Amino acid sequence: MQSQKLAGPKAGPPTQQYLDISEIKEDVVVMKDGTLRAVILVSSINFALKSEDEQGAIIAQYVSFLNTLEFPLQVVVQSRRLNIDKYMERLSESEKNQQNELLKIQISDYRAFVRELVTMGQIMQKQFFVVVPYNPSSDTRKGWVQRMSEAFSPALSVRLVEEKFRKRREDLMSRVGGIRSQLGSMGLKSVTLDTQGLIELYYRVYNPEVYDLQKMENTDRLMVTENPSAP
Repeated sequence: MQSQKLAGPKAGPPTQQYLDISEIKEDVVVMKDGTLRAVILVSSINFALKSEDEQGAIIAQYVSFLNTLEFPLQVVVQSRRLNIDKYMERLSESEKNQQNELLKIQISDYRAFVRELVTMGQIMQKQFFVVVPYNPSSDTRKGWVQRMSEAFSPALSVRLVEEKFRKRREDLMSRVGGIRSQLGSMGLKSVTLDTQGLIELYYRVYNPEVYDLQKMENTDRLMVTENPSAP
């Protein structure tokens, strides 16, 4: 018999089991309960700089936007410390390639000023997101015939699941299009996060301390291997 000391401690449960997310694919977040989520990155406007008439128009459009909603929305505001490493690298490269000595000195002084400014205080960056859900209430139960057909034909089960996902995704993206159109009427620019953007967003949310130190690879370069012992 092997002693417990030689065997070592057992591996803890995977982090994924504590998350509500089942998978992220085709620009959609699939939750463990079967519902879907799409995330829209939204720009901001400086409301205080608008005239009184413009402020009134924006408020009226926002009220109209809320009154037309037939499903819940989640508005998320994230504050993160601004990372200027790439910006500083571009300045350094520009300084290195600059032939004009006067401009080279000015770029060097500017780099020193920016770095000193950042070290004096934390410069925060705000991002605004709108989370659009889709909850198919009609798919909570399966009929007896469907359960029997899926048991005798696993390929049929996979095809049915994929067809459901396609239909739900289509309905979700239709909602997203309507939301983005209404946001545009208020002067807000928006973009729907793709699969890469969604993975990076949740990676940053769940790993705020290591995000700046350990960047995530592009999803096209990630290799997923199946576990032979998995069911």
